[in-house]
Amino acid sequence: MSQGSVSVGSNGVPATAVGEMSEKGSRIAGFYKLSGAERVRVLAERCGLDADDVATLLASGALPRDIAERMIENAVGTLEIPVGIGLNFLINGRDYLVPMAIEEPSVVAAVSFAAKIVREAGGFVAEADRQVMLGQVQVTAYGDLDAAITCIRDSREDLLVLANSFHPTLVARGGGAFDIEIRVLDAPEGDSGEKLLVLQLLVDTQDAMGANIVNTMAEGVAAMVEQRTGGKVFLRILSNLADRRLARASCKIPFGLLEDFGQSGERIAYGVWQASRFAEADPYRAATHNKGIMNGVDAVALATGNDWRAIEAGAHAFAARDGRYRPLSTWRMEDGHLHGRLELPLQVGTVGGPIRVHPTARLGLKILGNPGARELSTVIAAVGLAQNFAAVRALGSVGIQKGHMAMHARCVAVTAGARGELVERVARRMVESGTIRVEAAKVFLAELVAQG
Repeated sequence: MSQGSVSVGSNGVPATAVGEMSEKGSRIAGFYKLSGAERVRVLAERCGLDADDVATLLASGALPRDIAERMIENAVGTLEIPVGIGLNFLINGRDYLVPMAIEEPSVVAAVSFAAKIVREAGGFVAEADRQVMLGQVQVTAYGDLDAAITCIRDSREDLLVLANSFHPTLVARGGGAFDIEIRVLDAPEGDSGEKLLVLQLLVDTQDAMGANIVNTMAEGVAAMVEQRTGGKVFLRILSNLADRRLARASCKIPFGLLEDFGQSGERIAYGVWQASRFAEADPYRAATHNKGIMNGVDAVALATGNDWRAIEAGAHAFAARDGRYRPLSTWRMEDGHLHGRLELPLQVGTVGGPIRVHPTARLGLKILGNPGARELSTVIAAVGLAQNFAAVRALGSVGIQKGHMAMHARCVAVTAGARGELVERVARRMVESGTIRVEAAKVFLAELVAQG
């Protein structure tokens, strides 16, 4: 049967047979050529999906199916993640409502509460570096190392002109490749090969994240590098350790604003300081400390269409830049105040990529006031510090579970079938009983329904 003649089943999915589609296995010839609906039908056959499963995949939320199918290969559906708003943010004297896409309970509530405390103390101070990314070009079989280095240095201007020829509009906006670095790396331990010669392009990507820009430039100069050095280029790609593109946020909170849980503000500050000391001394603790920061960072990145995986890679590499994994933020007690500071690389953009085509990502930036990439970096850094403050504040006092359990109980109540105002009532019953399980939620829900 040709694709121009498609029979439709009772579930609305085309029933076109394609080659060996009825056989079990992960090999599905021509899968990428099928329409989205046909792919779902094939998947249903292979995986035993029922009508409800098919309906879930075919449903269209904020991301229309036709756009999803253009964004990635072999698309069969979309995954909805809640988008919440982080409240109370005052950053560099300006108010922000911050969109956050995340499924983890308590994150948005916690960051909003933390931002409220910092707001009362004057808000966050944040800054971001120029939006510089690195493109790496690996040169091998170069012969005499010193001669190869000299050739690259002598070719600096020609290489920059060539790199910028691939993105003239970026140059016209004030960006583009502006410098070249040369790095010589020792061969890996046990490797008898030559030293590694790496040319690094420094590129100002302006309001773009810059991956495609930098990759195009790195690939574009490869032939000239080979010609001038007589060597052979293999890898030519950006680095996700964006340490020329750092963002920083800080806050200063008087002890008086920290009083909570029946404890003095100084006692709360002391607990936060102890949490910071622990993370600075122990990479096992630092990993969890940083995960809390990335809860906020990733949520804003995702809500604005940015590559949170690249940000994660860069942040963790930066945390280990001196050979020991360390926290991205630190907290100190000075002069009756709790001082917090965070620094991390943030390779974010406000143009291009999914931002251009994903309606929710565009809306997220609109909610933020359509910032440029540099301003967005300052917001994300402040959110990361606020998220960290919320976590270590709880850890250093009553423990993290108290707040987590309240939010978790709501999710369990919804899973048990509670809706509307019954969600809070069922959740409260579970927290009071100390039993937060779906079975318990169903019992409490039934009792509340019976009571009217």
